[in-house]
Amino acid sequence: MSNVVVLDNGGGLMKAGMGGERDPSCVVPNCTARPPSSKKWLLADQLLSPAEDLTSATLRRPFDRGYLINPDLQSTLWAHLFTNLLKITPSSTSLLLTEPLFNLPSIQRSIDEIIFEEFNFKALFVADSPSLVHLYEASRRPYGLVSKAQCSLVVDCGFSFTHTAPVFQNFTLNYGVKRLDLGGKALTNYLKELVSYRSVNVMDESFIMDDVKEKLCFVSLDVPRDLQIARKHGKDNVLRCTYVLPDGVTYTKGYLKDPDESKRYFTLDDEVPSSHRGENDYMERQDPTDKNQDRRTVDLTKNVNSSLFSSP
Repeated sequence: MSNVVVLDNGGGLMKAGMGGERDPSCVVPNCTARPPSSKKWLLADQLLSPAEDLTSATLRRPFDRGYLINPDLQSTLWAHLFTNLLKITPSSTSLLLTEPLFNLPSIQRSIDEIIFEEFNFKALFVADSPSLVHLYEASRRPYGLVSKAQCSLVVDCGFSFTHTAPVFQNFTLNYGVKRLDLGGKALTNYLKELVSYRSVNVMDESFIMDDVKEKLCFVSLDVPRDLQIARKHGKDNVLRCTYVLPDGVTYTKGYLKDPDESKRYFTLDDEVPSSHRGENDYMERQDPTDKNQDRRTVDLTKNVNSSLFSSP
């Protein structure tokens, strides 16, 4: 087993695993939350438990706009991650840690103190995400274009911001990096406003709207075509999905009324231009059978939010 821990410490999620593994062994929220009915703060994987009701939970994050603002909270989350999830001994382990571009020196010193003084890691290597992405792609395809050109443009869209970074020979060219203060959190907040204006107030339901975003949102590869589909009504609109909000009694987690409904978009033939499609082509690619038989016994009329969630 490798003695190197890889930690992608983002503002929204922490992705951690051992060096040499293809996928991270744990992906957990980088935050803590306290439900209204409890005095205990839940950490990381505890927030993903289906038994926990996080409706209107109080949320605390160690990061704000991509910068570490609460080192003590981050230290607590890392302690839970290293001890209970990864189950490692830091004193005999090295750490590969990612940090945002242009991180402030004061924040870098705080992180170094936590790593070496509190956890006593044997070694630390800090890297930025764009250079690691370029290195991964070049090593995955040694005869590909990235490996031959030894340069790439990486668009890193995170929780709080988006970076476009040119990378040359595994080094990020800082003078060419552009930052946009727009990330996944902005989309979540926008969905909160849409749903709160149209149906029920969900301005305090960050976890529910994050779940909606992750299950229903997508990046459009053909914006004119998708806008044309979005204007259709009924079954003609293959982008329309139904998400059932929790009622706090029968179920405490939101869910898709029909999971297959969210996959209908992938049945479209992307190779045919939108201008060459007939009006009935979308109907032919859908399953005409009525689904969701097992949910008919539950009254969903008060908790259903049927909307179109798409991002160009």
